[in-house]
This record gives sequence, C-alpha cells and structure tokens, in this order.
Amino acid sequence: MIRNILLLGSEVLSENSEPIENFGEDTKKLASDLLQTLEANPGIGLAGPQIGVLKRIFVIKLDDGIKRVFINPQITGTTAETSVYQEGCLSIPDIWCDVVRPVGVSIFAYDENGKPFNLDADGLLARCIQHEYDHLNGRLFIDHVDSVQREHLVSRFEKKRLAQRRKKKARA
Repeated sequence: MIRNILLLGSEVLSENSEPIENFGEDTKKLASDLLQTLEANPGIGLAGPQIGVLKRIFVIKLDDGIKRVFINPQITGTTAETSVYQEGCLSIPDIWCDVVRPVGVSIFAYDENGKPFNLDADGLLARCIQHEYDHLNGRLFIDHVDSVQREHLVSRFEKKRLAQRRKKKARA
C-alpha cells in the first residue's frame, strides 16, 4: 500500500525510532509499504518515520533496481575520507543542498525475514544508507549544514509549499 509521506514540520520526523522486535507479517507488510511508497515517488530511499511509523526500518532502491530493506540497522564503521554531494529528501521536496558525509560505511541490519546481514558500501549507496539512518534518529539532511543555511532552506521550502497551496486553491 502506498502511504503518505510526512513533510518538514511534522514532529515525527524529529523523533527517535524504536527497534522492531517482531519479524512477522506486520514487519513484511511495513517493508512492502515502504518499497511501494518509494517506487511511487521520485526518491532512492525511504525510512519508517517518513510515513509516520517510528520504527527502525528503511528501504533503498537505486538505479541498479535492487530493493534493499534494513531493519534495526547499526552503522558499525565509516571511512575517514568524506565527500560532498547534493542531497534531497522526499520529506522536503524540491530542496537540495550540499552535504558532507563519509565516502564509505559498514552496516549491520536485518532483512524483512529477520535474517541478519553485514554490508560494506561506498558511493551513492553509502550516502543513502547514512541519510536514511539519520531519519531513524530524528535527523534530516538539512541538519548537516550550518544554522544560517538551514534557515534559508526551511524558508525556501515553506515558500514553495505556500505557493503550491495558493495555486491549488485558485484552481478549486
């Protein structure tokens, strides 16, 4: 089922997520809903809090077409080398900014069946893992920039949302 994505301003996006304790049908359904919602939107990753579920789960689907599910993930290491890349987020549509993150990451997680796995990733996959992992801890990509830039990005988002609402109201 495709779920609504919460937008910047929703308190849920700034809260910490709880571990998933049961790897039954509910967890499989949640993973499926996240993947369906991601595929229906122009993004490469989506976390539980973004659909209002404060559970430690996120999904990723890059251009390689592989659907990846991460449950109760733990980042176990990152590289010392960092890179700058322009990030965006489905919870802050049409807003992008440069974010510095480690180039590589090691992660331990479970899949939707409760099977544990370790993954070493670099490049876009590593960046996406870190971005989605942040969501589980109540952080957004705009929290990685200085306060002046963050305020500017929030203001731009709010202005775009207001313009969209006015346009929609004018059509009604």
